[in-house]
Amino acid sequence: MSRLVLATAVVVLLFGPASAADDRPLPPQNAKKLSEIIAKVEQRSDFRYIDEVDWDSGAYTVTYYTTDKAKVEITYDPVTAEPK
Repeated sequence: MSRLVLATAVVVLLFGPASAADDRPLPPQNAKKLSEIIAKVEQRSDFRYIDEVDWDSGAYTVTYYTTDKAKVEITYDPVTAEPK
């Protein structure tokens, strides 16, 4: 009995997270590389550093800070790499 419980726990731990990741929507096949979008953000005036990049609802949301410590969030279209 304990072997069955242990085996079940191992299967859930190994395959549970992988199957959950498969349910998340992916960028389209013709999407620009994320590195291209990041490069565009880094070229903005007064750019200091990127805090977070998130993929949600079919777009990338990039959160960054400026040299005067202002927080900026911009949502980018993954295909055109332009702000929405």
